[in-house]
Amino acid sequence: MKAADLRTKSVEELNTELESLLKAHFSLRMQVSMQQLTKNSEIKKTRRDIARVRTILRQKSA
Repeated sequence: MKAADLRTKSVEELNTELESLLKAHFSLRMQVSMQQLTKNSEIKKTRRDIARVRTILRQKSA
């Protein structure tokens, strides 16, 4: 997910995107705890995507 793509979305779309990313991150964390996750890099990717969405939301609110 690129920041340029996120900037074109509305605040409502960004909020729904953030919710889905947080759910995905939780699911990945549960898979790690159950030792079912094979791609550990997915956690890092979702964390960074969450940070991107939050940054764009903060920029739009200011």
